[in-house]
Order: sequence, then C-alpha cells, then structure tokens
Amino acid sequence: MNKSSLPLLQHLPRFFEYCDVEKGLSRISVRNYERFLEHFRLWLISSGYDKLLPDQLSDKLIWNYRLYLSRHINKISKQQLKKITQNYYLIALRGFLGYLAEKGVLSFPPEKVKLAKQISDRSVKFLNLDQIEKLLLAPNIQSLSGLRDRAILEVLFSTGLRVSELTSLNRDQFNLSVIRKSKDYELVVIGKGSHPRTVYVSERALSWLIRYLDKRIDRDIALFINFIRARNNSRRLTPRAIESIVKRYSLQQGLPANTTPHTMRHSYATDLLEQGVDLRTIQEFLGHRNIVTTQVYTHVTNRHLRDVHKAFHSGRKLKN
Repeated sequence: MNKSSLPLLQHLPRFFEYCDVEKGLSRISVRNYERFLEHFRLWLISSGYDKLLPDQLSDKLIWNYRLYLSRHINKISKQQLKKITQNYYLIALRGFLGYLAEKGVLSFPPEKVKLAKQISDRSVKFLNLDQIEKLLLAPNIQSLSGLRDRAILEVLFSTGLRVSELTSLNRDQFNLSVIRKSKDYELVVIGKGSHPRTVYVSERALSWLIRYLDKRIDRDIALFINFIRARNNSRRLTPRAIESIVKRYSLQQGLPANTTPHTMRHSYATDLLEQGVDLRTIQEFLGHRNIVTTQVYTHVTNRHLRDVHKAFHSGRKLKN
C-alpha cells in the first residue's frame, strides 16, 4: 500500500469524482457524501489538521471527531445531533476511507470507525384510514393549487411513492386520453439507488389527476408545479415544498404534527398489510432492495392480527 504525500483533504474532491464516475452513484447520493463529509473537512481545518496526511489519521483523532459530532449543535434546531445523524457522518467517513484503501493509499482502516450506539426505534408513524380521509379532504379544490394538492395527496396514498419520486414525475408520463379510459394506471419510476420499478395509480387518484391536469394551461413539463413563481426556469415543486403542503393540511385537520409524505408511504404499506397483502409483495410495491427493510412494517400490524385472531379463531369455542 502506498503512502500518499497529499494531505487528506486533497483526496476529498477525487473521492466525490470516484463516487460519480466509477461507482455510478446518483447525484443525490454524491451530494449527500459531500454534505456529510463537509463536517469532517471543517473539523480538520478548525482543529489545525488541514495538512494532515492520510496515514496520520489515528484512533485518537477519530475519537476526537466523534466527540465533536456528539457535541455539535445544529444551527437550525439549536439541538445536538441525534445519534442516527451522527452515524450518517461516520458512515460517509467510512466510505471515504474505503476509497483510500481501494486506491492503495495508507490510512485509517474504515472498519475501525465505530458508529454511535443508539436506542433502536423501529416504530413506524402512519395514519389510519379515518385520518387519511381527513387529510385527503383538506385542500380547497375550488382553486387550482387546491386541486394540485388533492392530486398530490391522492397519488402519495395510492402509490406509496417517495417524495423525491413524486417530484420527479412529468406530465408526459400521464397521457390524458389514456388515463381517462383507465380504471388504474401503471408507470415506471426511477427509485432509490437509480433502480426502476413499476407503481400503480388507482382509479380514484387518476380522477383527481385528470381534474388537475385539465385546469393546467402552462407548458411546464413537471407534473406538480408552483403556481406562484418560477425558480431556475422551472416551476417543479421540490420535496421540501411537498413536505410543507402535507404538514400544513395535517395541522389544519388536527392530525399529528410530524405527518410527512413518508407517513403517507408508511400508511400505504400498512393498509396493504392489513388487507392481507404479503410482505414480499409490499417489498416490490415500495421498491425496497432488501426484505429486511420491509420487515419494519410487520410489528405495525401485530395488534391488528392479534385482534383478528381473538375475534375469529374458533379454538375459544372448545369445551374445557
């Protein structure tokens, strides 16, 4: 293994290029690496380690960086970083060190970067059908923005799309002449990790999409747009804008304040499970690469299954 004469910081731009070109990561993934490793870069500079060589990175320095993360105060929330957030930064550092090892640069072994221990919270936040109905009925459909918002909420619950997948949709993916005759609709989206998958839009959601698109007179290619002003020559809604829309209507309807587009995704998956759809099928619907990710939903329905067992299992009728 070679000993690099370049300071550790000078390897960062090459690592980002490697993620983009050699690993073929999506632009979002590369930006996440850049964002998470920016903390590491600033910490090295502020600690006087801007000239640190890769082979000078030690257990003590890694420990000091972990202390820095654990005591860091988020400028927006004014709170310390959560353990799970700290781990995002440490996982990014592992990726960077793994790149150095692959390129033959002597440095700290990535597997020796220990993650922060965290209390496991695998609880899934979801809305029941009564709450979903309240949310869907919240927008004022007399306005174009209200029609858009209703279509957004209906599509989220109908498809279980991630918010980034929703905002990437274009109008030409929905041929009006075709969907007017459809009771359901299939389209392919590019999901997490640039993996394509098929999603299914219900007749109900299609009806709201038609009403919304019929009112559109602009030429913007995006399916969901901002009607107030254009930004960067595009009016496409951002994930943050969708999150604001969902939160606004949730608060308006007295629903949990932490309701997000991802809550809709959880609600979609939970509803399917409660209707008897098997976990493998849910995995396909959600676009999970690993069934372990989907298994987070199994405990959500435990209470429902227990109630069904109690109500319908005939063993309770047997004589003692």
